[in-house]
Amino acid sequence: MAYSIDLSGRVALITGASSGLGTQFAKTLARAGAAVVLASRRTDRLEDLRVEIEAEGGDAHVVQMDVTRIDSIRSAVARAETEVGHIDILINNSGVSTTQRVQEVQEADFDFVFDTNVKGAFFVAQEVGKRMLARAKGQAPGTYAGGRIINIASMAGLRNLPQISVYSMSKAAVIHMTKAMAIEWGRYGINVNAICPGYIDTEINHHHWQTEQGQKLIQMLPRKRVGQPSDLDAVLIMLASNESGFINGAAIAADDGFGL
Repeated sequence: MAYSIDLSGRVALITGASSGLGTQFAKTLARAGAAVVLASRRTDRLEDLRVEIEAEGGDAHVVQMDVTRIDSIRSAVARAETEVGHIDILINNSGVSTTQRVQEVQEADFDFVFDTNVKGAFFVAQEVGKRMLARAKGQAPGTYAGGRIINIASMAGLRNLPQISVYSMSKAAVIHMTKAMAIEWGRYGINVNAICPGYIDTEINHHHWQTEQGQKLIQMLPRKRVGQPSDLDAVLIMLASNESGFINGAAIAADDGFGL
């Protein structure tokens, strides 16, 4: 007997959907039946992704969102719910990084990372969470009381890595934020969890794995390989589904054992 998870009837908002993991997350959720709302600052790439998803029979919509601006977050979430329906699933994926030693970090570098990875992630989750809470309390209409919020952290939030200290700190904050939200919102059927990916081969870093430094890093990994975006599909769909109702406040490492 086959086992499948069907997200038909659900609306999923994915931030940072214009590239990398965000693009993969959107395709995966759409293939599982969810209507996906693609959010990013770069809407041109989102439109291309929308066309690709719709060509496969999926339901996709585009909203412009700059997670470093609270007014942009609020207007994008409002537009998504007006045009598509209330948001049942949030994939809080937008993130940036810098590569520097601790003594080289400038204030602008610190703010660049934390404004997106921590402040932006917090206020996106807060805006969506408020609406989920209102439905759960019967203060707003909606056929699905509860929700799933999946924050994309990193194994760097669980294990410090050299030259990306600020990024590691920001992702550790995302993990703690996940637990704080899970404690406060869990009683309303809103499950908040984090995925902590390891090294994943995406368009942003693909060239790095071909370099001498990248090859040396691969040799340090437990199974001498980097992951593919599709390697996160199973944990993503599981956390987005009704079947994950007993999982709340978890930070799930998907790093091929690198953090062990």
